[in-house]
Amino acid sequence: MSNKLLIQLGLTAPNRPMHDAFNQELHRERLYDLNALKELIQTNLPLLNEQQKYVFETLMKVTNDETGGIYFLDAPGGTGKTFLISLILATIRSQNKIALALASSGIAATLLEGGRTAHSALKLPLNMQSNETPTCNVSKNSAMAKVLQQCKLIVWDECTMAHKKSLEALDRTLKDLRSNNNRFGGAMILLAGDFRQTLPVIPRSTPADELNACLKSSSLWKHVKILHLSKNMRVELQNDQSGNIFSKQLIDIGNGKFPIDMLTGCINFPQSFCQLTRSKDELIQKVFPDVSQNYRNHDWLSERAILAAKNIDVNELNFKIQEQITGELRIYKSVDSATNQDDVVNYPPEFLNSLDLTGLPPHNLQLKR
Repeated sequence: MSNKLLIQLGLTAPNRPMHDAFNQELHRERLYDLNALKELIQTNLPLLNEQQKYVFETLMKVTNDETGGIYFLDAPGGTGKTFLISLILATIRSQNKIALALASSGIAATLLEGGRTAHSALKLPLNMQSNETPTCNVSKNSAMAKVLQQCKLIVWDECTMAHKKSLEALDRTLKDLRSNNNRFGGAMILLAGDFRQTLPVIPRSTPADELNACLKSSSLWKHVKILHLSKNMRVELQNDQSGNIFSKQLIDIGNGKFPIDMLTGCINFPQSFCQLTRSKDELIQKVFPDVSQNYRNHDWLSERAILAAKNIDVNELNFKIQEQITGELRIYKSVDSATNQDDVVNYPPEFLNSLDLTGLPPHNLQLKR
């Protein structure tokens, strides 16, 4: 703080050598039970299908040869991408080597052992638009630099959500940290995801802006070698024929094979694609039949959900479902006020009560026991 030592501010300095802080990141990436990893490999390796086995052998050969390169694993949902990536990470780590697991979202990161969000681990800039040639905020003398210099593989899951400048920033940073002018400093990079799903979200942008921010628009993309997983293991293991048809329809929509209505710009779902409901009440009855009797059954509840694009629809559906549940209704109201007394006139409590802020409960919170 203010370029002063802790002791100058009347605080006790931590009693630990500086090299401990630098070794912490390296220790974190090597803190795995080698016996548990080898057991996981012995169990899961025979379970790979032909596509997964080909991808596994291809990537392990490149990693062991230390020739570097950048690969993209095109894997729609249900094809066993996470299962395969976890096995690759375990195999490298079982050799007491570093394999860095990154993802574009926190939820995807939690599915990988030792996973972290790319923005957190690589210290990526928050606003990619403001800099034409961004780099990661990782200095050569930092703890994370040691990890990036020594890692044998960097996995970036759900990379299709990332801005192309994020990948370009990683490329520049690795070249600098590893003192190697080859792409990504000679490191092995595995990107994984599905371009049929969410692309980069650019605030107040046009579809053209989103396409321009996509990884495929990067100058690095021409160097990417593409691997594919297409066999839906979820459907096959459950022997669900209707699920197989639904899965293929989703792939066809993602591949642009459904005809588009020239007047509306929309596609028409086939009759077998889904069940249509005419009202929210009918939707609730379809998804949560007899909710008044089953709402205490956690297993029953965990098998069903209604997704909506807007919070206002979620709140309305929750209220309608709550009305069907018997129990004591409890109402909790927030106490809202302006922190600055000069703003009290401009922001009365009634106005503050009307605001619905992301991540906060509504002003009038109604719960049932």
